Amino acid sequence: MNTSKLRIKTKKQSYNVIVGSNLIKNLLKILNDNLINFNKCLLVIDNKVPKKHIIKINSLFKKKEKFVYLFNSSEINKSQRTINKLLDILLKNNFHRNDCLISIGGGITGDISSFAASIFKRGIKFINIPTTLLAQVDSSIGGKTGINSKYGKNLIGTFYQPNLVISDTNFLKSLPKREIICGYAEILKHSLIMDNKLFAYLDKNANHVLKLKNPYLEKVIFQSCLIKKRIIEKDENEKNLRQILNFGHTFAHAFEATKKYSKKLNHGEAVLLGIICAIKFANQKHIIKKNDYIKIISHFKKFNLLMEIKKEFFKKNINKILSFMKKDKKNNNNKINLVLLNKIGKATYNYQFKVPIIYKFLNKELIN
Repeated sequence: MNTSKLRIKTKKQSYNVIVGSNLIKNLLKILNDNLINFNKCLLVIDNKVPKKHIIKINSLFKKKEKFVYLFNSSEINKSQRTINKLLDILLKNNFHRNDCLISIGGGITGDISSFAASIFKRGIKFINIPTTLLAQVDSSIGGKTGINSKYGKNLIGTFYQPNLVISDTNFLKSLPKREIICGYAEILKHSLIMDNKLFAYLDKNANHVLKLKNPYLEKVIFQSCLIKKRIIEKDENEKNLRQILNFGHTFAHAFEATKKYSKKLNHGEAVLLGIICAIKFANQKHIIKKNDYIKIISHFKKFNLLMEIKKEFFKKNINKILSFMKKDKKNNNNKINLVLLNKIGKATYNYQFKVPIIYKFLNKELIN
């Protein structure tokens, strides 16, 4: 069992992030090594997790008082209704603060499970076992929880750090290529905002990563987690520096909401489009170095990453896109806040633009 371990230290909680293969078979030992004890547990399992893994995990907890909620994970079900179902299970079965909620699934499953854990009796133990590449490199770390509403994505939520994160790369073998690319979007984002050496590594080895080959895969997962660790330890509650993690996401969240969280455009794909929009906008405003702009565009083309916003949206969608962008949590003074790149490895989080400026940009990008 080859593993890498990171220790995340925040004011609210310190916890380990463990990355490796074949970790689940040693799950109980890992919990014991990390001093995590409980009498009851609620397993919230993403219905996309292969049955063989579900059977294995269930068998590990046969000596515990265990409850299972099989979650039909989707942005539509990332809702208050699902939260109420989880809380009903916890309340009906008299869970206590020293009991545990365990998420096994992708980012949506982790977001909704951690939100339930954060509000049940003002906080219950929470373990995140991310099963998608996107969740392993991004959403499982940092303590952001949340649900969607008709007004936008993740507008309701808390900051609540897990007690432990276990990223077993064996789960990734069952993912379709589309899901792998979605996870790659977040790895690429991390390299662009803080680590030009990681970007250079990706530019050379992305094909190996996308084919889930080691040591390339585990290296970039670990490096992504390390970047996020450095950021959240300095700014746990997104007051300043942590906002750079939203690079590409102001556009991306608006794209997802405009599509009504349809499966036609999932989160990672929206992030890729958001990154392209952010660097094109930065290039137009002479914010990003021209050579770095060219390198990023070349990277997208080289690895056939989604980059054509005009294939997904039309001019008639602009007002709806902007209506969601205006609701972004980072905005103030009736302006839209964008995270933009100055160069590969350096992002700035406090650029603010009036809505007509963003409208003009989108109008130019969308030709129909």
